[in-house]
Amino acid sequence: MKETVKTNCRFCGYQCGLMATVDDGRVVAVEPDPTQYPGDATIQRGCHRWRLVPEFLDHPERVNHPLKRVGERGSGKWERITWDQALDEIAGKLALLKEQFGPETLASCIGGPHAVFWPLHRFMTLFGSPNNVGIGQICWNPGTLINSVTYGWTIDNELDPQFTKCAILWGVNQAESDNSLLWHQIMKFSRTGKPLVVIDPRRTRTAERATHWLAVRPGTDAVLAMGFINVIITERLYNTEFVDAWCHGFDRLANQAAPYTPQHVEAITGIKAEVVAEVARLYAGNTPSSLFPGRGVDQIGRNSVPTHHAFAALRAITGNLDAKGASHLTEMPDFIPELDLELSEQFPESLRAKQLGDLKLQSYATYDRIRQLTLKHGKRLPMRYLTSAQPNLVWRAMLTGKPYPIRSLIVMATNPLLTQADAGLLYEALKSLDLLVVLELFQTPTSMLADYVLPSAGALERPLFETKAGTSNLIYGGAKAVAPYYERRSDFDFWSALGRRLGQEAHWPWESFEESLEATLAPTGVSWDLFCQYGLYNLPEEYGKYEQIDFQSGKPAGFATTTGKVELYNELLAEIGGDPLPSPKPLEQPGEDFPLHLITGARYQPFYASSFRQFGSLRPLHPEPWAEVSSTTATKLGLEDGCRVWVETGRGKAQFVLKVSQMCDNVVSVEYGWWYPELPASEPSLGGLWLANANVLTNADYEASDPLVGTATYNGIPCRVLEI
Repeated sequence: MKETVKTNCRFCGYQCGLMATVDDGRVVAVEPDPTQYPGDATIQRGCHRWRLVPEFLDHPERVNHPLKRVGERGSGKWERITWDQALDEIAGKLALLKEQFGPETLASCIGGPHAVFWPLHRFMTLFGSPNNVGIGQICWNPGTLINSVTYGWTIDNELDPQFTKCAILWGVNQAESDNSLLWHQIMKFSRTGKPLVVIDPRRTRTAERATHWLAVRPGTDAVLAMGFINVIITERLYNTEFVDAWCHGFDRLANQAAPYTPQHVEAITGIKAEVVAEVARLYAGNTPSSLFPGRGVDQIGRNSVPTHHAFAALRAITGNLDAKGASHLTEMPDFIPELDLELSEQFPESLRAKQLGDLKLQSYATYDRIRQLTLKHGKRLPMRYLTSAQPNLVWRAMLTGKPYPIRSLIVMATNPLLTQADAGLLYEALKSLDLLVVLELFQTPTSMLADYVLPSAGALERPLFETKAGTSNLIYGGAKAVAPYYERRSDFDFWSALGRRLGQEAHWPWESFEESLEATLAPTGVSWDLFCQYGLYNLPEEYGKYEQIDFQSGKPAGFATTTGKVELYNELLAEIGGDPLPSPKPLEQPGEDFPLHLITGARYQPFYASSFRQFGSLRPLHPEPWAEVSSTTATKLGLEDGCRVWVETGRGKAQFVLKVSQMCDNVVSVEYGWWYPELPASEPSLGGLWLANANVLTNADYEASDPLVGTATYNGIPCRVLEI
């Protein structure tokens, strides 16, 4: 008998609402649900992916049963086993490794926001390992940490076509990476005629909507941001009232920005001096203004933190902080936050001390210092993600056993051989392990090397509950539409079952994921069933919260920083040995052998990261990976649009199809996440892992990474292009 069920898509991080038609436990059709996020079915009409749900659920290449490797690692030879056998064997091997090497011998690896992280983090806390690897160093962590130490908490940027008067989109291309509500807000804003500035080396589909496109040279973003600060201060365009009342270190910031004149900035960034000045005036003179950064900024190595530092200062000196239409300081959740669910505050100091490396900001020691400050406002940041291990150090520990051996890895909701830098090093590390477990939807190059591949419940087979890691009072998601097909299980089921086998029974009191979500919501008075009717929980935003009177002190609340103000000169960063002011770093320059600059993060619809290349209806829409160059660069290299080329760095080479595009000269942009599921799922091919993988070209060496957060350089790498 057919029924219609409210549920959510899971094919990107936005988890848009769907209505699923279910017949005898199978989803036979889906349609957008306008009563859930994003609240407008026309927004979802432009997306190719949600329509694939019925095919996705029963795709012939889905992993449906637990698999155990029976041949050599990477041989593609598997034995089907039961869940109990898989869990018993994995638990037994982990217990032996822990006894031999200590709990830190286990690492975990996670990906984007389409998974719930806290069950994994809870398990790692109870097991005793600090070695959870994520993508935080190149997505979210730099901005979250810098905003938190500058403002006392993190922010959400706003782009409201009605209230926002100027918008700067910096290093983002929502036309390809988002395609949801934000992209439609951008299109709507572009039709107002208000200033819309897009800063990107490429003239993307987002940039085509802009009133101003600034084709900044890769990696020079911090210099450009300092140029804006220079103009705003020199021309006295800053918000004097806010600066005088609420900013600490303005004169020091002014001195730091003084050398970054528009003429100096032009020489480094390639942006004309008059354009630098014009955009600075637009941003400062059209408040509320939104400054919306993206992953393009998070992937420029040692210049990522300085760029976010300059952004934080720009918002503050122009009064675009906690102001409607610009940004708002988010609130601590009134539901149980991720921090408590992952039991991080119970993680003992003796185990925190085993964290690899000596990052100044993304560390347990600095987290504790930030926590002391945020508690002034009763707030606590998530711990596990903001203290995650620097990936390169984990891969090295696998290979060398230094400073201690990491002999096991559990991978969930990610394909690190495609998504982490230096695929060659990671490949060797994975091959060296005693135990590699992968939870997956499909076989991937990473799972092809595993000892155990376990079938994950995917879209519509599991509840969704996204909370921005507990940094805001927001939840979106909803109920599953059907029970998992075949023998698939949710991530929660895996971690709780494994934990119970390893002595964690008392810490997994829930019988199901839904029961844990009911408990998470309990403090709000909203039941899980009620939440699922709407798929969204949030409260109206308040602005200017720093001016609200604290009832205990009788004074304005201010900011949860050392000084109680926005710290343009950052006392905490000075305390831990970082730069207290935005300080752009010199770039690695092209040379005779590698005369061009490489960008590696480009994405195109209909794919999402490394996903969905198995679908015959999607692949023809974008059948080959591109390497993009300007017409001037193509002519200089003697290359024509559509020819096949090698792109090569000092780390490796990969092949792409050349596409001539509007973009910076002497720059090459290659696509991210490409592999070929149709090729053999075994060595040496591993699904075409080595053919067009952008991360064959990248280098994540710890010594070359940002010393505060550990960000590697994915953009601005010297390279060359040769015709095949």
